[in-house]
Amino acid sequence: MTDVLKEKVVIVTGAGRGVGRCLAEEAARQGARVVVNDVGKDDDGSPTAELAAAGIRDAGGEAIASQHNIADRAAVEDMVKLAVDNWGTVHGLVNNAGILRDRIFHKMTEEEWDQSLLVNLKGSFNTARAVAQLFKEQESGAMVHLTSTSGLIGNFGQANYSAGKM
Repeated sequence: MTDVLKEKVVIVTGAGRGVGRCLAEEAARQGARVVVNDVGKDDDGSPTAELAAAGIRDAGGEAIASQHNIADRAAVEDMVKLAVDNWGTVHGLVNNAGILRDRIFHKMTEEEWDQSLLVNLKGSFNTARAVAQLFKEQESGAMVHLTSTSGLIGNFGQANYSAGKM
């Protein structure tokens, strides 16, 4: 294990389950302090962000949960403030969050189109913008934006997801 992430503060969006949770857990395993961001709920209604953050803490890591909606610029600014208030700064951002609303485009509602693009595209803009000034001031910081093969080559019934992830 390297010390690249030791005591770094990393925000991971869409980290309540799946790939995002794995990314958050690995960052914590490597010593990062992690903001676990996700708006989702488990089957019993428990916030997935809190469940994932608790799992990291139970394993000896440092994590806080964030249920901020990354499609909302003010909410993202609050999420970054949460990280700074707890740990003094942010060193890294991993934009993993994504919403898929499978439906062939000519049967897709405008709401389904908008929901996907708001998180997948605007959410990435909002989070990157919220940390950019901080990264500039501290003359360091890293951003990772995840894509999908749906964004790279497309997929049937995923025009909205493909557009946002590209």
